[in-house]
Amino acid sequence: MAHPDPNIGPPAPVIRQLDAAAINRIAAGEVVERPASAVKELVENAIDAGARRITVDYADGGKTLIRVTDDGCGMAGHDLPLALSRHATSKIDGTDLLNIHSFGFRGEALPSLGAVGRLTITSRAAGHDGAEITVSGGQASAVRPAALNGGTVVTLRDLFYATPARLKFLRTDRAEAQAIGDVIKRLAMAEPFVRFVLRDVSGDGAGREVFRADAEQGDLFEALRGRLRQVLGADFAQNALAIDAQREGFHLTGFAALPTYSRGSAVAQYLFVNGRPVRDKMLIGALRGAYSDFLSRDRHPAAALFVDCEGALVDVNVHPAKSEVRFREPGVVRGLIVSALRHALAGAGHRASSTVADATLGAMTPEPVGARVYQMDRPRAAPSQGGFAETAGMWAQIVEHVEPVEDDAPEYPLGTARGQVHENYIIAQTATGMVIVDQHAAHERLVYERLKVQMSENGVAAQALLIPEIIALSAGDRAQILEVADDLGRFGLTIEPFGGDAIAVRETPAILGEVDAKAMILDILDELAGDGDSLLVQARVEAILSRVACHGSIRSGRRMRAEEMNALLREMEATPHSGQCNHGRPTYVELKLSDIERLFGRT
Repeated sequence: MAHPDPNIGPPAPVIRQLDAAAINRIAAGEVVERPASAVKELVENAIDAGARRITVDYADGGKTLIRVTDDGCGMAGHDLPLALSRHATSKIDGTDLLNIHSFGFRGEALPSLGAVGRLTITSRAAGHDGAEITVSGGQASAVRPAALNGGTVVTLRDLFYATPARLKFLRTDRAEAQAIGDVIKRLAMAEPFVRFVLRDVSGDGAGREVFRADAEQGDLFEALRGRLRQVLGADFAQNALAIDAQREGFHLTGFAALPTYSRGSAVAQYLFVNGRPVRDKMLIGALRGAYSDFLSRDRHPAAALFVDCEGALVDVNVHPAKSEVRFREPGVVRGLIVSALRHALAGAGHRASSTVADATLGAMTPEPVGARVYQMDRPRAAPSQGGFAETAGMWAQIVEHVEPVEDDAPEYPLGTARGQVHENYIIAQTATGMVIVDQHAAHERLVYERLKVQMSENGVAAQALLIPEIIALSAGDRAQILEVADDLGRFGLTIEPFGGDAIAVRETPAILGEVDAKAMILDILDELAGDGDSLLVQARVEAILSRVACHGSIRSGRRMRAEEMNALLREMEATPHSGQCNHGRPTYVELKLSDIERLFGRT
């Protein structure tokens, strides 16, 4: 057997220049991840071309056909071959890569699409005849005449046919179509003065219209609210607060929903930088931080926010997909978002979202049980069956808990208390209907806001316990709670080590009155364990204050007098954010008289 010569190694690798087709396919891997990526690039090109009407057709989730038609400026025939060359663009001249005012600028989209699919571009510019060019798998045809009134039609067929391995990573047609719809909706929000139409043309026939957003009129805010109504629905538009703030060269506009209009996931968060839809962790974190005082960890705010600034203050050239940005002063942007949103939420006062009442009415609507039967048509039960006696007894229990209220009481936004049911819910009459208040949730928010005011002024007043309460903890919990002892002292909660693994609670916040110190300490430990040091100092202080406030609020099951209930209503009207508790749940439901009458068929 021959032995290899140890002095002879494997041949050295040869450095080669890849051909244009391979380069474009590699670039396509970064620019075009799925059909939705292709739609995004093509629609952005249409917007850059000044289009005011854009129609997108797709088939089989965009896998077999994507067609984008626009009425933009179009291209002359002699420009079509250049448009299919890598890094050829009309958006910039290359001298300044920061001062960018267009969606596309890298010159990669069209050649990348032509490298992995069958691409046809038909276009006509003013003063020129229509022209068409086709590229398949990176091989372009000659330019030929075409009939077109104006604008551009880009048709992409058989996406990834040239790179079949990529097809295996695509999801179902339905999932890909949903991703295309999401892209169109985000771009539609960024361009409220442009008409967008999205159609599914799978199979035979003219297809079906999946989404339409007609061009809006009026000023920017009016147009944006109208577009958000079309895209996100009337509920969002009705429960969203207008945002308009500036700081150090950055301008923040848009709409943010009330905390009670929160979602179970971050699906309703839309962020834009200089009109470009982005997914930026810093911006998402700022949005989350702005609502941290109003929502629990499992709820997410809904918002459509637009950050505008000079091109030199942000780098949009971070990634080929252009979905990431990098700010020169990220702290300024974060501070602008947090302060602007919190100011808007404070200005909303005690307002709660209208969807709370809608959900309540939906739950109260009786299910259809055939033909309507009125009271006079029902057979009367004999007195011995006890029907009247049971009804009278039920009403007697309710009326027993209702305190008399003067009929000439002044009208208030949250009305005048008429009674308390189940020793937890206050019923108030307003000028236009009625209000149902969760006394515990409402008072929890009021106590929390009082604690924040005291904290910002001179610290929370403390009351000394006659006998300190000794609480036994695990070694880890004891060490963790003692680490924040100084912070807790500012809250009016004084703790000290007390032998072994125990602590002694010597003072509690005076505003809370008599309180279960052990339960409060355990709640604070839960808060610390949940977020640890990940929260900013102010956010952690507020999170702990929120836990403390829960222990000083009116408990469920406590019977209240009329003057107490009305005092609670008046304080809610005067306190910002009182429309939701510290966890984002509504503190009251308002039902209009017209809605109540509809429940009883009186309309």
